Amino acid sequence: MDIKLKLFCAVAETRSFSKTSRIVHLTQPAVSLQIQALEEFFETKLFDRSHGEINLTPAGELLYHEAKHILDHYTDIEKEMRKISGAIKGGFTLGASTSLGNHVLPRVIIAFKKEHPKVKISMMVGNTKRIEELLKSGFVDFALVAGECMGGKLKRETIMSDDLIVIVSRDHPWAKKRVVSILDILKEPFILREEGSGTRQKIEEYFAVHGISIHDMHIALVLGSTASIKEAVEAGVGVSIVSKWAVQREVKDGRLKPVTFREGNIQRDLSLILPVRKHLTHVMDEFLIYVRKFPYDTFYKKI
Repeated sequence: MDIKLKLFCAVAETRSFSKTSRIVHLTQPAVSLQIQALEEFFETKLFDRSHGEINLTPAGELLYHEAKHILDHYTDIEKEMRKISGAIKGGFTLGASTSLGNHVLPRVIIAFKKEHPKVKISMMVGNTKRIEELLKSGFVDFALVAGECMGGKLKRETIMSDDLIVIVSRDHPWAKKRVVSILDILKEPFILREEGSGTRQKIEEYFAVHGISIHDMHIALVLGSTASIKEAVEAGVGVSIVSKWAVQREVKDGRLKPVTFREGNIQRDLSLILPVRKHLTHVMDEFLIYVRKFPYDTFYKKI
């Protein structure tokens, strides 16, 4: 019933079965079947699908209000029971933007699990926009992302900072340089992240400050992951800008070369986001305390 209620709330909030299916990575028929099962259980229609729109029926409005209350109340019960027992166990689902999810948080999770082996942690990784959608729909409990929140009803707390760096192949003329001008980027084929990416958002902001639009640039490729960008840069397709966390191994091996802009570093905040009225369980509280105190610089080697 838990997953059915979460899916129901997601459809109620997005007003779209197709958008919900994309957010939760289920097929649209699978989402529809879960809603149909709820309607059969309660013997009433929950959505009015007439006139090409999806709106809650009066019964749907009632269920939405109560479902949100039930899901929050369940979390509160679990939290109080864990406090009484003193045990740090249970589970949660964490959302993470690409750089954090692939290069930072796995180490944090492993360290936390060594101290609390009974905790079960699931992590969903995607660009900042997708993770925010999952958070609002209740399919992740909280998230760590790069970039600003794009919508309301979310709390944001800076956890750490990050530098974005220019990367080039070892055969690129810039490989022998340490510093270039931002104007030099206009002469090079550039590999960009997709829309909705926190990295792309910060790059566009930085360029805009210096009077450059991405429309002024020679965009060779738009790719959906840092891993694919690194491969394209290494293959000599173009230059790009990625998180410092993402290229430590390639820089150490000499496969990629880092370059900085004469005009200054590109810095951004990496943030914890969660719904304003989110009810956190005991294990979530403990994990967030751990995340806030974690010594991130100890596993980052300056490049």
